Amino acid sequence: MTFSNLLIQWYLRNKRDLPWRNTTNPYPIWLSEIMLQQTRVAQGMPYFLSFTAAFPTVFDLAKADEEQVLKLWQGLGYYSRARNLHKTAQHVADELAGVFPTTYKDLLQLKGIGEYTAAAIASFSYNEVVPVVDGNVFRVLSRYFDVETDIAAASAKKEFAALAFELMPKDNPAIFNQAIMEFGALQCVPKSPNCGICIFNESCAALQKNKVDQLPVKSKKLKVRNRFFNYLVVNDENENTIIQKRTDKGIWHNLYEFPLIETEKVEDFDFITECIQKEFFANNGIVSIMECNEKSIIHKLSHQHLHIKFWKVNVKGTIENGIDAVTLITFPFPIVIHNFIEKDL
Repeated sequence: MTFSNLLIQWYLRNKRDLPWRNTTNPYPIWLSEIMLQQTRVAQGMPYFLSFTAAFPTVFDLAKADEEQVLKLWQGLGYYSRARNLHKTAQHVADELAGVFPTTYKDLLQLKGIGEYTAAAIASFSYNEVVPVVDGNVFRVLSRYFDVETDIAAASAKKEFAALAFELMPKDNPAIFNQAIMEFGALQCVPKSPNCGICIFNESCAALQKNKVDQLPVKSKKLKVRNRFFNYLVVNDENENTIIQKRTDKGIWHNLYEFPLIETEKVEDFDFITECIQKEFFANNGIVSIMECNEKSIIHKLSHQHLHIKFWKVNVKGTIENGIDAVTLITFPFPIVIHNFIEKDL
């Protein structure tokens, strides 16, 4: 039996019942694909259900405020995905009368949609014969065929896409794409796959050559940058606090945070106190400063590790633009700040 037939048979027996698989409507398929970039299904599912409840159609998403979109996205990370999602919804609703493009080539023109997502929508919604290539596909094909191409190389996607195209049944590309991704997610997993029960254990080249843990080949990641954030959690006589919007490009763009002192390393109480007294709250006067967490919270992003401390700053009088605790929780925050507010404020 061919690779494709075996794979599809496995899929029909083992596939998870996921809501975006029960439709050819491009809107929920697009939502799910954007949400599941860099995200496991178990983590992404509640967000998908929240989004489709709040925004049942692309027109509903287009009409929403960006802050509402970011608030619902809170905790999913890679927030540029949410901003692009919102802009693309507005484009589809306003410029395309709510109708998504029907070809891979035209889908690529939409903001936030790359080759993988365009291929997924084109094949799942319109049955276009175009292969998806994601981490799961790299892993399955590199192991089965013993392909040693570095998947971080620019040419890798083209090579694996050509191989997947050869293998896929041209009369049903959607099921092949779903099957190979599901097989990588459930069976041919990155670490310690159970090859003893694998349908390909007699034909997988990596297994025969004892190379399963060596494939796919991927060159080392970029060096991680360490950053040190000190957040000032202000409390005035009305128990109001202040927040600010991150408007600079980079991490957490358009999300909210407390006033921030970024330092070169972990700093002690005296250093932070001096910074606060020099640069902040001159109009109010500081009553007390307290360290909320003795050890830094380490929040890991793809190429940055943030070492975060929160400092409670009580001030005299009332602070300008202060907000109360009820209003505070309506704003979209990075999840590490949201968790602090929920737990400690």
